[in-house]
Amino acid sequence: MIAKENTKSGKLGKLQRLSAALNANGADLPQFEGSRAQLATLLAQAQEMAKQQAAATAVKQEASQQLKTLLTEGERLGTVLQLAVKQHYGIRAEKLAEFGMQPFRGRPRKAAAPAPTPGPTPHPPTTTPPPPTTGGTGGPVPHAANPETA
Repeated sequence: MIAKENTKSGKLGKLQRLSAALNANGADLPQFEGSRAQLATLLAQAQEMAKQQAAATAVKQEASQQLKTLLTEGERLGTVLQLAVKQHYGIRAEKLAEFGMQPFRGRPRKAAAPAPTPGPTPHPPTTTPPPPTTGGTGGPVPHAANPETA
């Protein structure tokens, strides 16, 4: 089974191959002469339209590049002009809103949290660690669970 062409160039190529086969076998298929001539005319028009489309695509790509360049230059100049306007009017002037810029209005201050009133601070209990216990020899007491030290 022959796979169906889905792209425009694939369809155009398929029709070109059909037209070439019809032309090569024109003597065997005289009853298709009118349709074959009509197909040849349609193919010529389709090929011309494909060329125009390719040229339009190239023009569109060129226009897109030019637009991108112009926008970049415009953004750079716009940034310089915005800075100049801020320099002229000042960063706090409400007039900046007319130029699409937000004036500096300062940061809102945080509400001062009331300081906690110091109450009586409890003193930690004073405990003294017990003195180390020693055996009768003045050395550490051997641990009963560890047979090596006993």
